[in-house]
Amino acid sequence: MASQDAQVFIHPDRKPARVRPLKAWRHMQNLLANKEDTEQVFHIIEALNGRSFEKNFANFVATPEGRRLLKERTYLPPLLDDHSWIRELPEGTVGRAYVEFMEREGLSAQGLVDESQKHRSKVQEYDDDYLWYGNRLRDTHDLFHVLSGYNRDALGEASLLAFTYSQNPGNGVLFIAFMGCRTIAKNAPRSARIMDCFWEGKRHGAAAQKIMRQDIIALMKEPLEDARARLGIKPPAAYRRALEVLTAHGYSAATQLSDAGKIREPVAA
Repeated sequence: MASQDAQVFIHPDRKPARVRPLKAWRHMQNLLANKEDTEQVFHIIEALNGRSFEKNFANFVATPEGRRLLKERTYLPPLLDDHSWIRELPEGTVGRAYVEFMEREGLSAQGLVDESQKHRSKVQEYDDDYLWYGNRLRDTHDLFHVLSGYNRDALGEASLLAFTYSQNPGNGVLFIAFMGCRTIAKNAPRSARIMDCFWEGKRHGAAAQKIMRQDIIALMKEPLEDARARLGIKPPAAYRRALEVLTAHGYSAATQLSDAGKIREPVAA
């Protein structure tokens, strides 16, 4: 089934998502009980996002940049995991920062693909433009880390999801971000002002240009600070202050992960 834009194809068997708050709450409790059970993230997003994915896609293809990217249909993981060409970029570029981040954290774009497929194998998947868009949401997640300045500790992941919500709205992502920050706040010194990190991420994501609409290969070649300035991405000051307070009170990144869970956003259409 084509949309008003004849170049857009949505499979006719796709069904609108239903909002199921009780299911989301149940899966959130499962996630809090087992912080490594990332499949629960998929279920929460699926239960709460409703039609937000469709609305975000419609906004994306309503722009010239979105239509151009959809026409090109670039599949990012092989390009992002080929570090050879990225290492040839100058020091200080987005690409070099991305490679350093991925290698330091032991991550790969394909690893996030594999994680998402664990969920997708349980539901019928359709090869249409929603699938391509959902893949792009997933495959740019770690680039969001690099550009926004949020690390992979639990507070960084939760704050980044708040940033991501404002870039690509969805109540599932917002719920996970809020609950993640609130859980950390329960165990952290009040002076860390953990919830400020949630609100800061939300504000910064709203103020910035849409990363999803960027030419990712061209973006990788830009100096990191120039790219942040062009996109309007501000430094995460509240997050950095919170980390300083947590460190002063004996909390390490590893402790945060143990206490509050590692939430990496795997996005599915």
